[in-house]
Amino acid sequence: MSQQLVITAIGTDRTGIVSKLARLVTDYNANIIDSRMAVFGNEFTFIMLIQGDQAAISKIEHLIPALGLELDLTTMTKRTTARPRTQVAAHYVLDYSGPDRVGTMGAITGLLASQNIYIGALQSATSVNDDNTVHMHSQMILEIPDGVQPALIENQVMTLLAELNLTGTFTVR
Repeated sequence: MSQQLVITAIGTDRTGIVSKLARLVTDYNANIIDSRMAVFGNEFTFIMLIQGDQAAISKIEHLIPALGLELDLTTMTKRTTARPRTQVAAHYVLDYSGPDRVGTMGAITGLLASQNIYIGALQSATSVNDDNTVHMHSQMILEIPDGVQPALIENQVMTLLAELNLTGTFTVR
């Protein structure tokens, strides 16, 4: 029977880390179902969902801490199961940008949570403009459940963005 394991790793960024983590997974005949990698400052971060039989998952789960030590990474594993399918009326992309302020992400995600909107993916970054102001850009993939009117959510989100002095779009994916 197939099992799943989430593996997270963080450490100083350098070439070859993803290759070594992926090699461990393939050496034990497991499959990488999903993965994300990013560099924050000088820190490498990687998360992957793998799937394999019980023996493979157990062996990888056992070997990850040693590989993490070898690569000077902090690692964590957690067994999981496949995400159950939910009734989703539509997928939307919320893309917004503007001045970076404390609390922006919390306000937007709070509004979405209050409407039971699931955030399937989120990416956010800041940059410094020529006038030395900090500008942020975020993008979220949203799942609008059956029974929720996307136009209502769009109106609420766009109103909040305007209040926060942000510009954005809310489009069907």
